Amino acid sequence: MADRAARRAAHVLVAVDKFKGSLTAVQAAERVTAGLRRVVPGVQVETLPVADGGDGTVAAAVAAGFERREVRVAGPLGTPVTAAYALRGSTAVVEMAEASGLQYLPAGVFAPLTATTYGSGELLTAALDAGARTIVFGVGGSATTDGGAGMLTALGARFLDADGRPAAPGGGGLGDLAEADLSGLDPRVADVDLILASDVDNPLTGPKGAPAVYGRQKGATDDDIAVLDAALAHYASVLGPDRARLPGAGAAGGIGYGALVALGARFRPGIEVLLDVLGFGPALARATLVITGEGSLDEQTLHGKAPAGVAAAARAAGIEVLAVCGRLALPPEALAGAGISRAYALTDLEPDPAVCIAQAGPLLERAAEALARDVLL
Repeated sequence: MADRAARRAAHVLVAVDKFKGSLTAVQAAERVTAGLRRVVPGVQVETLPVADGGDGTVAAAVAAGFERREVRVAGPLGTPVTAAYALRGSTAVVEMAEASGLQYLPAGVFAPLTATTYGSGELLTAALDAGARTIVFGVGGSATTDGGAGMLTALGARFLDADGRPAAPGGGGLGDLAEADLSGLDPRVADVDLILASDVDNPLTGPKGAPAVYGRQKGATDDDIAVLDAALAHYASVLGPDRARLPGAGAAGGIGYGALVALGARFRPGIEVLLDVLGFGPALARATLVITGEGSLDEQTLHGKAPAGVAAAARAAGIEVLAVCGRLALPPEALAGAGISRAYALTDLEPDPAVCIAQAGPLLERAAEALARDVLL
């Protein structure tokens, strides 16, 4: 009887990331909640959509009570796009993918050598204009490999070739760089706590650098990768090669390096930063069970992705963690090592991945129902 009463009194914290290509983190949390309440109508559920610094970071901040603000900026191809950032008091959450993300490239069109982060710099400027004193700069999902040169240009830096002309936009143009003049950088940057939030700790160049590891997803050929790696190495030789090996320097096509070397940013794992900013600690203190998850639970999850961060924090607090996912590619021992008791995958309900993607919402509700029957009844 006591056990049944305890389960009725459960306070479930749903802290899930997006199911990429199917559901935003907000939508995923709503579907999990619906499934739980279909089985246990009176269960207390608190939702806290999470992100790790990549695409979806601003949406998670807005869901946690930040104000969404929009501004027109240059997209990765230079054409104007509408980008959003989030603001609460003097804290802003800026997501570079909102300005310079892959979603702004037309289907089948890539620009690995010329895509620019200029719009990300404009987005940071908008946050400064709004009075931000702390900026969480989430980097990931970029269409760019320009080392943050475009971002710095928008903030007032000048990158010149041997003839004194501005270097061409994009990573490819950095091979002709002769001078980097940072004297015109917006002086407000020096007075801001800029936190580089990323799940990527790669260096700028080399076998584990931005072009080699992430270039192909941005349309780079092997020749393009060689050009970009050499161009970024040259860029770093002009700006400061010692920072090129720092964790996070290779994030989002090297925008991490630009933020670290020129803007005084400090790197923190994205999920740690976002859990702090979103108020995960107080929410966790109210919970008796945590449900986390994302589209694919795999080896990448264990290296700084949102579910691993959520599970680590909950485990430290002695609270059980269950997971939902589209696809499960981790054995039980790996899940347990991450602090997750059990995972409920959509592919257990529907083996066809294409159907799982198309019907992710209803299937996620069914997965949550199964979880509720196992744990809450």
